[in-house]
Amino acid sequence: MPARGRLREFARGVNRALNSYGIDLRTTAAALRGTPTFLRNRRTFRRLAAQHGHQDFVWAAPFPAPGDRYVESGSASGHYFHQDLLVAQQIRMASPARHVDVGSRVDGLIAHVAAFRDVEVFDIRPLHTSARGIEFRQLDLSSLPPEYVEYTDSLSCLHTLEHFGLGRYGDTLDYRGYLAGWDSLWSLLKPGGTFYFSVPMGQVQRIEFDAHRVFSLPYLLDLIDERYDVKLFSYVDDAGEVHIDVPLDEAGANETFGLRMGCGIFTLQKR
Repeated sequence: MPARGRLREFARGVNRALNSYGIDLRTTAAALRGTPTFLRNRRTFRRLAAQHGHQDFVWAAPFPAPGDRYVESGSASGHYFHQDLLVAQQIRMASPARHVDVGSRVDGLIAHVAAFRDVEVFDIRPLHTSARGIEFRQLDLSSLPPEYVEYTDSLSCLHTLEHFGLGRYGDTLDYRGYLAGWDSLWSLLKPGGTFYFSVPMGQVQRIEFDAHRVFSLPYLLDLIDERYDVKLFSYVDDAGEVHIDVPLDEAGANETFGLRMGCGIFTLQKR
C-alpha cells in the first residue's frame, strides 16, 4: 500500500477508536470550520429580530450547529442504509405470516418494517419503546429456548452475528460464539422459511476486538451451503455503494471482491 494510503488508513483507525469514546474528528473539524459563520449569522439575526420587535418568538439559549453547513441532506449510502432498505423491501413483497428479527438496528430495519406490518424483535439488550407494531423479547440467542424452535417463516439478522461471543453487548465471551448464534438462527426458522442475513465482509477474515468479526465470502458460503439455498446475494462495497443481485460465480467472488470492509447481504431459504 502506498504511503498516502497507509496514512489515510491510520487516520481512519484513529478516528474509529475515538468514535468509541464519543469523539469524532470529522465532526469537530466541520464544527470549527463553521464557527465563524455561526457567530456572524447570530449577530446579524439578532439585529433582524430587534427590527421586528421580538414579536413572535422569545430569544432562547443558543443551540449551535456550526458543522451542519458542510454536510449533505442525509446519508443514502453505507452498510446500514442499503441493507435495511433492501431487506425491508423484500419483506414487504414477501408478506410472510410472521416476521422475527434478531439484533438488527431498531431505528433502521425495524422502523422500516413496522411501518407496514408487525415485527417481533429478539435481542440480548433491553428495548423500551411505545412504538406500535413492535413486539420485543429480551433473549440471549447463543442458546435458543425450545419454545422458539421452528417459530417463524421469516427471519432477519442484519449486522449482528459478527458480535456474538465478543462481550460487546454484555454477552458471554466465546471464541466460536458466532457458530452458536448461527445454530440458533437456523433452529428459529421453519423449513422452507426465508432468512435475511448480513455481516461485515472483507478479503482478510479477522476479528477487530471487541467490535466485530469480518468474514470472507468463501467462508460464509461454506457455512450457508450446509443449510440454505441462496436466493439473492448483494453487497455494499468499501465506498458504501450497493451492488444488488450479484452472481456468486462472478469473477472476484473468491477474493471477496477485494473488499476491506464491505457488507454481504444474503436472502436465504432454509432447506
